[in-house]
Amino acid sequence: MKAGEIMTRGVARVGVTTAASDAIALMIRNNISGLPVVNEEARLVGIVTEGDFLRRAEIGTERQRPRWLEFLLSPGRLAGEYVASHGRKVGEIMTRDVVTATEDTPIDELVRLMEHHHVKRLPVVDNDRRILGIVSRANLLRAVLSSFRPGTVVSTDSEVKAKIIAAMEELNWMPRASVSVDVVEGVVTFSGAVSDPRAADALRVLAENTPGVEAVRSELVFFDPLSGTAFTAAD
Repeated sequence: MKAGEIMTRGVARVGVTTAASDAIALMIRNNISGLPVVNEEARLVGIVTEGDFLRRAEIGTERQRPRWLEFLLSPGRLAGEYVASHGRKVGEIMTRDVVTATEDTPIDELVRLMEHHHVKRLPVVDNDRRILGIVSRANLLRAVLSSFRPGTVVSTDSEVKAKIIAAMEELNWMPRASVSVDVVEGVVTFSGAVSDPRAADALRVLAENTPGVEAVRSELVFFDPLSGTAFTAAD
């Protein structure tokens, strides 16, 4: 799945000369927390979000520092903070370093970018930095939800078992050698031994995500590799 398949199109946007009050009103009216900012050529030059309006002189939340600390900071930094907290145009308040994606950016890369840069949305642009859409966390949630919708796949017990074993073998940390799998009429039973109860949870989730599985049963025994003691889930 790629950005072009899940992004929101027809994205609201503002210009660098748009009044800050108009940008705020647009966000409130459309129930959105951020807006791409474009220049006169309609190219992306920044983004303005709710976070950019947290430190504002109008509500007395501009950053206050002790005199001695201000003395240590560069005048340029202090001047920039003043403009951001007192500026009346979007171009004076916006964040200029915007993390973007293209229509071909894979969904796993979208998540990596959001996590690495601590952002909630990614504008999707073309080669000329013109906006094609935007991917937000809400778009990712919709992609997750669509993946939960069951299909019409019908699998035999042997096919289900083969899929579970194949999935287990793809996970290097999975205790494959000490766990057996049986499938009867769509009911999966795990037996054998694991060293951590969380491995049993992982097996259950793995089975539940396998098409054709109706239920999951566990007959696993947990053992402590240090002491050599073993116990069942009921112990």
